[in-house]
Amino acid sequence: MTTTREIEPDNGYALAKVAARAADAKLGENTIVLDVKELLSVMDAFVVTQGRNSRQVDSLVDEIEAATKATYGRGPLTIEGRNDGTWVLMDYGDVLIHVFVAETRAFYDLEHLWSSAPRVAWEV
Repeated sequence: MTTTREIEPDNGYALAKVAARAADAKLGENTIVLDVKELLSVMDAFVVTQGRNSRQVDSLVDEIEAATKATYGRGPLTIEGRNDGTWVLMDYGDVLIHVFVAETRAFYDLEHLWSSAPRVAWEV
């Protein structure tokens, strides 16, 4: 069973919510935020979203990066997978953002792998 949790805005969850909203604004699909702090003590959250194709994945990555920089003055520490465009990983230290194409997301199925992680409410 998946639970949804409200989180105070003084930690990585706030950045995760900004990233999720930015993905949603660029028509990212099936966007979720997972609270992984109890499972991985080194980070707060995963954001998982998807685009219809590699071009949209690239656009989602750009939008998320712009939104987090505009809101918190923070860009990702690293971005991996951008050349391939089927799974881009944006590492913010306390938040990992996964931007997939649908087929790759279904293959890796992070939601199932991290099914014990509560979902964080991010929609306004």
